[in-house]
Amino acid sequence: MLQSKLFTKTSKQTPKDETSVNASLLMRAGFVDKLTAGVYTYLPLGLRVLNKIKNIIREEMNELGGQEILMPALTPKENWVTTGRWDKIDVMFKLEGAGSKEYALGSTHEEVVTPLVQKFASSYKDLPVAVYQIQDKFRNEPRAKAGLLRGREFSMKDLYSFHGSDEDLDRFYEKSIDSYFKIFKRCSLESYLTFASGGVFSKYSHEFQTLTENGEDHIFVCEKCKVAVNKEIIEEQKECPKCGNKDLVEKKSIEIGNIFKLKSKFTDAFGYKYTDEEGKQQPVVMGCYGIGPSRIMGTIVEIYNDENGMVWPKEVAPFDVHLLSLGEDEKILKETEKIYKKLQAEGVEVLWDDRNITAGNKFADSDLIGIPKRVVVSKKTLEAGSVEVKMRNEKESNLIEIKNL
Repeated sequence: MLQSKLFTKTSKQTPKDETSVNASLLMRAGFVDKLTAGVYTYLPLGLRVLNKIKNIIREEMNELGGQEILMPALTPKENWVTTGRWDKIDVMFKLEGAGSKEYALGSTHEEVVTPLVQKFASSYKDLPVAVYQIQDKFRNEPRAKAGLLRGREFSMKDLYSFHGSDEDLDRFYEKSIDSYFKIFKRCSLESYLTFASGGVFSKYSHEFQTLTENGEDHIFVCEKCKVAVNKEIIEEQKECPKCGNKDLVEKKSIEIGNIFKLKSKFTDAFGYKYTDEEGKQQPVVMGCYGIGPSRIMGTIVEIYNDENGMVWPKEVAPFDVHLLSLGEDEKILKETEKIYKKLQAEGVEVLWDDRNITAGNKFADSDLIGIPKRVVVSKKTLEAGSVEVKMRNEKESNLIEIKNL
């Protein structure tokens, strides 16, 4: 992609009303634009990152056995009344349509997916079933001030699994933990399986937390087992749930995923049972598994940045290479174009800064945008038959012969 064709621009100014690192850097670099508090437009560079995160999640959910669907964001009141949550979810956006019919914008989708699967999976032969979607969710957050970490509209992957027994749910639940760790590793996020309150469903639910001083959450980490306990349940769980270690260390973190065993709460509400091998009706039990792609994007920025800008991990970066041509000399531009086309032919994603601006401004923008590799073509490098290559996370650059690039 030619940077001169990008309609967005970078900015040297930090947005006045943004206190979070992620939103400030993403807005300055032209990855997102803020429409209103907690609501962002994803611009070309930002959308490339978001889609890469979504595709990582999609690959691992498919590997887990999930089937992708897309459910409506606009949901009827009666489904929420059936489960008793119409008046219980205090962050729900509610609206009235034609004929005074009431709706909610989906903050979660148990009320939609349960009767959906009920239509198709009524026998023991049909179970288990796991379906997921990647879709925007809407929550009327009272404190939408952490950039992409706490939005009123945000991207969410929610998977729901349906089982004929608690044992089968348990097996799938454990597999989902492995899948989540794979996702976060591919996004270069170290995560801790964190024990949290299970509410009415079970003794525990589980969060996945990544450590950062800019985090909103507090967790108590067992450094032996690499698991943690959420601060909200630390009074009843003062030792490591795995090894009994009592020397837990309090740290700040960001929640990047969560999983719950819902058991039969929602299936009971909709009267959803299945017929077993003996022809008897049995309860269907559920699990739900959430990851926010936009939240992961914001978390990566919170962790991977320096004084000059963002430092994107390779697998989620908007491009593999930032190619900079310095000067308007025809020979430089021709040689840069050759390199640009050659890299693209090799399957390398390249952003070519072909703008007629100073070298200093190009370097500053390159650091701010944070693409993993920078390749510079200049009169000086061409005289040596080389280009200058620098990794974004390293201080020094190296001259590489063009034929070896």
